[in-house]
Amino acid sequence: MSAQVTFPRPEPGEDEPMLRIRLGIAYDGAPFAGWATQPAAPTVQGALEDGLALLLRRPVRLTVAGRTDAGVHARGQVAHLDVTATEWEGLRRRDTGDPADALLRRMRGVLGRVLGDIGPHAADAVVVHRAAVAPAGFDARFSALARRYSYRIADPAAGRDPLRRGSVLWHPEALDVDALNAAAAAVTGVGDFLSFCKPREHATTVRELQRFAFTREPDGVVVADVQADAFCHHMVRGLIGAALQAGDGRRDTGWVRERLDARIRDSATRLAPPHPLVLEEVVYPADADLAARADATRARRDPLV
Repeated sequence: MSAQVTFPRPEPGEDEPMLRIRLGIAYDGAPFAGWATQPAAPTVQGALEDGLALLLRRPVRLTVAGRTDAGVHARGQVAHLDVTATEWEGLRRRDTGDPADALLRRMRGVLGRVLGDIGPHAADAVVVHRAAVAPAGFDARFSALARRYSYRIADPAAGRDPLRRGSVLWHPEALDVDALNAAAAAVTGVGDFLSFCKPREHATTVRELQRFAFTREPDGVVVADVQADAFCHHMVRGLIGAALQAGDGRRDTGWVRERLDARIRDSATRLAPPHPLVLEEVVYPADADLAARADATRARRDPLV
């Protein structure tokens, strides 16, 4: 579900030189049915593409670093779109400043209109905080080296703060951080994460889990830090759900590794709720290595999420 936008002129011709624009995006995922456009539901991608279409007066398609599930948030999401040089310069209108600044300023206005059409609960839920012409070879999805997520959990030691209920999981049992970390360490590295994923047709579930660790903050909240080269659908929530069973004593710490080795998705796979999950960062290589990274990723596996 998105704003109704009409376009008085066609998309740029294939012979026009194009610029790739990198966007930095943050959003509260609560009002949306995830990142990816759906025909009858509000999505982050749909809102952004409708806003950009209003500015450019043509359909726009974004490529994103990582597609987030319904209710999942982002501080460090990255996407790109391609525009002509004329369109890029035209964003300034009568200004003489940077087109990137004009894009950010004008997107605030059009997103207000688009998100208002979705409903008052979506107002200010999406912010484009960075725009720039991307280096040669940049691809928001395939150039990425890693995606990093956080997940916040309040057990009885932290208490229940109703002002944070939209971004913290209330867990009824006490959590042992050492047990959480022992379970997490056992599955860190390259592996087949089928047991924790909803696999996509013809897509591999082999990933490199680069970091999976838990810390208890001074306020008592337990924070998971999860980073991988890429994530399968539901993989972070599956890993958190499994680790919590070890952390509160329902399972021993070796059980999460046993699940990994079993490579089976069944009723023991418990997905942690989406609302505490935040995409914090997408990591890219140096500019000179962007194109090579994109080529290597495309050759190795598809799709990445």
